[in-house]
Amino acid sequence: MKRDYFEGADVAVTVCAKDGTILDMNGKSRKTFLKPGREELIGHNVLDCHPEPARSMLADMLENPRTNVYTVEKEGVKKLIFQCPWYDGDKYAGFMELSIVLPEVLPNKVRLPK
Repeated sequence: MKRDYFEGADVAVTVCAKDGTILDMNGKSRKTFLKPGREELIGHNVLDCHPEPARSMLADMLENPRTNVYTVEKEGVKKLIFQCPWYDGDKYAGFMELSIVLPEVLPNKVRLPK
């Protein structure tokens, strides 16, 4: 039985193939990124969803796999964006993006070695 650990999570998860084709989106991702009148993004190219300069950066990330992490704020909502390559075994297969809404106050806990 395949489990979809991200389906009920309050995190938008989008998975793309290395050519940019969107392979999967969890419910939060669909709710976040589907515009009115558009029923599906799976099968479409993620590059078509991004304006410049994000489009060029994303195209380069698909060609040169690496992790990209940043925060963004839109309409007073701050999010952590975590983009990273994913692998099928040891073969690069594409990248995934996790978009996480951050609370206004975010505690930072420093863990000291024992």
